[in-house]
Amino acid sequence: MRITAITLCGALVSLLLWVSSASAHHGWAWAEDEQVEMTGTITEVFIGPPHPRLMIDTDEGPWQVDLGNPRQTREAGFVEGEAEVGDEVLIRGHRSADSDENIIKAVRATINGKHYTFYPGLLQED
Repeated sequence: MRITAITLCGALVSLLLWVSSASAHHGWAWAEDEQVEMTGTITEVFIGPPHPRLMIDTDEGPWQVDLGNPRQTREAGFVEGEAEVGDEVLIRGHRSADSDENIIKAVRATINGKHYTFYPGLLQED
């Protein structure tokens, strides 16, 4: 009985540590509150877990653009073949609060005149 309690306690501690580290990376706490726009040229397209992303070149240098989770990205209409290296993109989203990180979490991406809105409830129009 004692081994089972120790094992259960260890499993719970492991689960709590995993959840806290996952929530630190996911969500919006790591990003600035202000929604901004940036333009760039796509240098890489990744469609897959844990988050589809684009790499883009901007006037500020290279940026990583985190899209929604795979389901949100697919529901937004952004699937394999929607964008290619060399396409121009307009990103509306939230930059990392860490000024040393060139990462932006996209609420919407506009590529070839088409909008892909990953978080419709969060989209702020100017």
